[in-house]
Amino acid sequence: MKGTIELNGLRFHSYHGCFDYERSEGGEYTVDFSATLDLQRAAQSDDLADTVDLEEVYYIIEREMMVPSSLIEHVATRIASSLKEEFPQLLSVTVRLTKLTPPLPGPADSSSVTITL
Repeated sequence: MKGTIELNGLRFHSYHGCFDYERSEGGEYTVDFSATLDLQRAAQSDDLADTVDLEEVYYIIEREMMVPSSLIEHVATRIASSLKEEFPQLLSVTVRLTKLTPPLPGPADSSSVTITL
């Protein structure tokens, strides 16, 4: 039985961007995570060992968000790759990384990238 697990709206203050002030002052980001996997065993056993521990997922995302990068595309791909490596039972991983108030010449709420591996 395939299913999807998700974490949404994880918030981080991180230092990504192409401009010096983005690297020195940082900015606000959100991360949404979604993964497809076989949930049959977990659904029957009611045991955390039979699924993916979302606390561990959070710590992997947090670790990758703390590594400064120029592009959010790079960060999102690192996150997705790290999660697939740590949890080989994941059939697919989708990471949406959103930069709140991106540095643009006019008002903008956010910019996002979505990576699926």
